[in-house]
Amino acid sequence: MPRTVKSLKHQQASLTPKQLRVLTFIRDYTKARGFAPTMQELADEFDVSKVTVFEHIVALQKKGFLRRSRHRARSLRLSEGIEFPDERPTLLPLVGTIAAGKPIEALEQPETLDLEEVFVSSRGNFVLRVRGDSMINDQIRDGDYVVVEKRETARDGEMVVALLDNGEATLKRIYRTASGARLQPSNPAYAPIVSKDVRVQGVVVGVLRRY
Repeated sequence: MPRTVKSLKHQQASLTPKQLRVLTFIRDYTKARGFAPTMQELADEFDVSKVTVFEHIVALQKKGFLRRSRHRARSLRLSEGIEFPDERPTLLPLVGTIAAGKPIEALEQPETLDLEEVFVSSRGNFVLRVRGDSMINDQIRDGDYVVVEKRETARDGEMVVALLDNGEATLKRIYRTASGARLQPSNPAYAPIVSKDVRVQGVVVGVLRRY
């Protein structure tokens, strides 16, 4: 009985590029037609022999990605729970570029933008929703989402998530002082916060906004 694969993302190291393409083709073919491709159709699609296709199918079965009944032409079935890389919610289509000045042509390109790769960090990231407008001059508005890299230290001037001695957290730029730290807002309507005990929880590395 083949094992169930929970996520292709975490299994890609065990897949060759061709095996991933075969698996994706089987998925797309089955969705479009309601039944799986035959070995011959797979061979025609990838311009290889049926023997080569069979080798890929056997390998995918052993790795738990695919199920197949013997002596049936269209019996290929994906294992339950597979999450393909192009189905991840963090993967968005990148369709071109656009100028903020004079117009340029926006061309559709076969590319994607993976938010997990854009904000990759060995320390790990987390996201917070912003409440308030104290960082408005840094183009961070009420309701925005900030992507924060987990760090306990920060350089002067970096925007941080800081935990104060009263247990409250705030989003500000940090500047070290002789007696502690100054947490500087980017809105003149707010006064800086000066504290002897400031613990950095992370450093802002990105901003996400919905309109």
